[in-house]
Amino acid sequence: MYKIIFVLVFAIASSLGIHAQEFQGMAVYESKTSTSDFKTRMQGNKDMNPDMQKMIEERMKKMFEKTFILNFDKSASIYKEEEKLETPGSGQGNGMRMMSSMMGGGGTFYKNVKDKSYTVDKDFMGKEFLVKDSLPNLKWKMEAETRVIGGYNCFKATAIRPASKTDFRNFRPKKEDAKVAKPADKEKKTSFMDDLDMPKEITITAWYTPEIPVNQGPENYWGLPGLILEVNDGKTVILCSKVVLNPKEKAAIKPPTNGKVISQKEFDETVIKKMEEFREMNHGRGGNGGMRMRIGG
Repeated sequence: MYKIIFVLVFAIASSLGIHAQEFQGMAVYESKTSTSDFKTRMQGNKDMNPDMQKMIEERMKKMFEKTFILNFDKSASIYKEEEKLETPGSGQGNGMRMMSSMMGGGGTFYKNVKDKSYTVDKDFMGKEFLVKDSLPNLKWKMEAETRVIGGYNCFKATAIRPASKTDFRNFRPKKEDAKVAKPADKEKKTSFMDDLDMPKEITITAWYTPEIPVNQGPENYWGLPGLILEVNDGKTVILCSKVVLNPKEKAAIKPPTNGKVISQKEFDETVIKKMEEFREMNHGRGGNGGMRMRIGG
């Protein structure tokens, strides 16, 4: 009798193990970054006519509002922007492609929570890079608050992380000084980047559900006992709008392979160097060129 029970238990455990290995899920995320600060600045810019302002706002909306697909299993995931057909005449210039890659878009973000590593392919200034590095060690603080997202019971967690200098979503417009700026100071401010600040740290609020017990989430977020369904850093909100468990069509969850292998630090240094070159270039040109180069492409 005991032998029969043991065999049954072993068979069930083996079956569960097989299903666990085959388990896969798909989640759709909507990413939206607030542009209210930039709109306020543009509205106060007397040198920018309404048509130019409208054009810039439309292009910023495309960059700051994106849809992503996360395919995941028990140990790995791929996170990629949803492919959309471009309308005629809406082709992206070099500036727009660069900015898109700095908004979390472009490429395939592969992360393996088992070996705590990630790989992402980036197209920057016409060059392909393959960024390989360790996943960030987010020290999550478990909070008591709960809420329901898409029918799943979620728990709140918070963490503080350094702001990425190559993620444009982290930039904040500089606060206007109470003092009136001197004419000499105004002449020095010829680049759009001169009006931006980068915070040193960002507070992250995440909502995860233990009902989907995988150590995964959007972008490079991970490390919680359940799938992360929402991430909020105060400016950018990444919200899950759909979850499909064990879809009929399985995705190939493999790291990208094309591009020059580089560390995250090396890639950041490359991007920052190019941004400084743009800054100097626009200082030479003066005026609104900086805005057009970065936003208009």
